[in-house]
Amino acid sequence: MATSVRRTTLTLPAAPLGPDNPLPALGGGHDLHRIDVPEDAGLPADMARQLGYQPLRSILPTRMRDGYGRDRRSTDLDALVLENDRLRATVLPGLGGRVHSLHHKPTGRELLYRNPVLQPAAFALNGAWFSGGIEWNIGATGHTTLSCAPLHAARVPAPDGGEMLRLWEWERLRDLPFQVDLWLPDGSDFLYVGVRIRNPHHHTAPVYWWSNIAVPEAAGSRVLAPAEEAWHFGYERTLRRVPVPDYDGADRTYPLRSEFPADYFYDLPDGARRWITSLDAEGHGLVQTSTDTLRGRKLFLWGAGRAGRRWQRWLTEPGTGGYAEIQAGLARTQLEHLPLDGGAEFSWLEAYGPLTADPATVHGTDWAAARGEVADRLEAALPRADVDAAYAAWLPYADREPKESLATGSGWGALEVARAGLDLPGTPFDAATLGPEQEPWLTLLRTGTLPAEDPLPGAALTAPAWRDLLECAPSGPATDYHLGLAQWQAGDRAQAVRSWERALAHGAGALPLYCLAVA
Repeated sequence: MATSVRRTTLTLPAAPLGPDNPLPALGGGHDLHRIDVPEDAGLPADMARQLGYQPLRSILPTRMRDGYGRDRRSTDLDALVLENDRLRATVLPGLGGRVHSLHHKPTGRELLYRNPVLQPAAFALNGAWFSGGIEWNIGATGHTTLSCAPLHAARVPAPDGGEMLRLWEWERLRDLPFQVDLWLPDGSDFLYVGVRIRNPHHHTAPVYWWSNIAVPEAAGSRVLAPAEEAWHFGYERTLRRVPVPDYDGADRTYPLRSEFPADYFYDLPDGARRWITSLDAEGHGLVQTSTDTLRGRKLFLWGAGRAGRRWQRWLTEPGTGGYAEIQAGLARTQLEHLPLDGGAEFSWLEAYGPLTADPATVHGTDWAAARGEVADRLEAALPRADVDAAYAAWLPYADREPKESLATGSGWGALEVARAGLDLPGTPFDAATLGPEQEPWLTLLRTGTLPAEDPLPGAALTAPAWRDLLECAPSGPATDYHLGLAQWQAGDRAQAVRSWERALAHGAGALPLYCLAVA
């Protein structure tokens, strides 16, 4: 059959997301990923620099999404399906572009952990997050603020003459546009994913990206990557280099042989092919590979202890199977952010598909032989040269304009285009997407005055360009309140306090008082 992209409806038991928290997210939150690196840790120089590079002070200008509950009801979700004669991928454009399912037709196998429910929990940077599938994490260390947000989606011509599904949005924490292009070449067992992050500004921006893949977890499941060492993060605020696969008396490549949750960031040698796989006791599973730009590979496991088992039940329907996560990112670890020069971009190609390897070798005691078996089977199924060639073929299509809109995201990209006159081929942020949240800021842009909002707060903007506009605007309740937020986010706490005091004097209500209390 010819590759197709079509709309459908997915019905799941889902808990409502509820409203966003109206209070500004001034606090940094409980950062589980903060680390204390000892001087003798032996970190590579670039890794040491990137660990401390521009961490977030808060999640401003976004809001906390903490109004969700646990009363699940049958809910219809908009979905987009990519399909050829080998694979069927189901994508949820209204929930961060999550790939909910990747079904391999010849074997009848689901390659991902497909959560049977949609149950938010407090794991995203801004709260609501749900488990399962493949998610696209951009912004800062942690699950993206777009986890439960709509993305723009459209049909786009694919390099092989078929159709691609393009997802794109403006990421507000770092003020950067990104796109994810998904397509299934005719007759291919692999889903291709082209990703591009652009920095349209003049200044250097910090960038974070991890593709997070939930895979089924069983007693015989093993995660393999081409590495002999890993950086272990056990939520004890330390990062240490450990051997792979055996560490502290257990083979940690089997997720259920660990008691506690942990991250293992595999230290892939320079020049080695980038891949990671999770294979069951019979040697079947999913493999992910990419071009070399996507450097990092990671295993996250909940562990077999009480805490991990409790979280597994909390995130899904009790009695159903659990999951582990295999991930791929731009840096060695998720604790790093990379600098992206003004006017530059990061781009790469990923491929997801089935893998079958000899179970005796994969689960044997010879780690080098197990890795070699996977590498050989992957090369036979999808040669490394083919991935590089697919990336080169995709790049000219990354700028192709969408043919048909399939879903609509936010209006924040359109507002940035209006402010800076940006030209972003391939990812149109149409003025038609501007809505009530952007309207006051359009007025500021056009008149130099931010209209008084009743009631406050209105959606915030804290980037330097918007702070400059606020500082030039006439003082008023909305102007001073939002200027205080921008100053707070920039680390200018004393000026923020003065702005909120002025807003309070203007009769701006209780929110400036809340901000002063936090300060």
